[in-house]
Amino acid sequence: MAEELRATGTQGFADTAGGAGDRATMTTDATGAAAHELPLSGITVIELGHSVAAPYAGEILGDLGADVIKIERPEGDDARKWAPPYWGAESATFQSLNRNKRSVIVRLRDPADNARLRALILERADVVVQNLRPGAAAEVGLDVGSLRSAKPQLIYCTIGAYGAAGPLKDRPGYDPLMQAFAGLMSVTGEPDQRPVRVGTSIIDMASGMWAVIGILAALAQRGESRRGRTIDASLYETALGWMIYHAANFQGSGELPRRQGSGTGMIVPYRGYPSRDGFIVIAAGNDKLFAQLSIVMGHPEWIGDERFRTNPDRVANQGALYPMIEDIVRLRTSAEWQDILDRAGVPNAPMQTIDEVLAHPQTHALKMLQKAADGDITLLGLPLSFDGERPPFRRAPPALGAHTREVFGAPAPPSGKDPR
Repeated sequence: MAEELRATGTQGFADTAGGAGDRATMTTDATGAAAHELPLSGITVIELGHSVAAPYAGEILGDLGADVIKIERPEGDDARKWAPPYWGAESATFQSLNRNKRSVIVRLRDPADNARLRALILERADVVVQNLRPGAAAEVGLDVGSLRSAKPQLIYCTIGAYGAAGPLKDRPGYDPLMQAFAGLMSVTGEPDQRPVRVGTSIIDMASGMWAVIGILAALAQRGESRRGRTIDASLYETALGWMIYHAANFQGSGELPRRQGSGTGMIVPYRGYPSRDGFIVIAAGNDKLFAQLSIVMGHPEWIGDERFRTNPDRVANQGALYPMIEDIVRLRTSAEWQDILDRAGVPNAPMQTIDEVLAHPQTHALKMLQKAADGDITLLGLPLSFDGERPPFRRAPPALGAHTREVFGAPAPPSGKDPR
């Protein structure tokens, strides 16, 4: 893939391991898997990223084999200090978002540093992905117009807050703000409690994923056209994307969606219940599964009950059905119900905490836990495999500026803090 997708240009920064001039002899991980066997081998990505969205995009691209050069100010990515907990010298959060990268310190407002970075992009980069505050890239001459006019084959991806147009385009944003503003919080949580944030940075991380989807599409197209693309993604657009069927349901019915706790408003029974020792989710998503559930719960008469015959009937009468199911589930442990439901073919899953998830045989069978080839950090790997093999964990998350000399040669003289 690399030869078709790689941008042409001089190789002024090619004398480093894993750099453009060393593409055929890239490093191998602890399992012996060569980086040049990965789909994005030979692609160089400049990550002007901080926090979650752009770093997560960069991590995915790095996992897929790209040489990802993370540009950091002297103080480093904010996420380095999102602690406790720390894991080693950095926050555990930073470690989770920045494997398979190199870190380079650049003072964007320092003329010498800025010129070296610009030269690096124009000579070597295939992709720039950035989530600087609105207008910041233009202030330092690293905006899409400046760079793509000089290098038309460059793929430039911006991950913004509220998007590239509109009255809020210059407004900053963070994950929980978007969960609130786009309506996601209005449908998350128990109906009689306050709205809650989804318990992971789902907007930030999904924005990074959308950025990667756009970048991969642009790389594929560039293999034919030899021209780059300008890609815009944003936290707000991502949050709106998660609301796609809620928006359709509202437009179709005129009724505002309600918070459903662990369930959903359009399928019943399809939610979680307290068991004797925990919590278990049961998903009887069609009439056949509901019939099986009714039998194992000792109430075969539910199958012919006019209130419960079809899914629309059950949705309309969930207030009667759910309390009856809940009273029955409370009588047994989650493990007992899992055994009973599995034998009946009714989909179910007990709620696990993260320690249970990491220890589960299924997690280990999939080899999702990966240890860095050059360190003692173990992280969950990319949830994607190629020919049965998960992309390897080749590089531990980098120390701040660890690769500045490797990428640029002699370091630039210090000039104080970068005000960006």
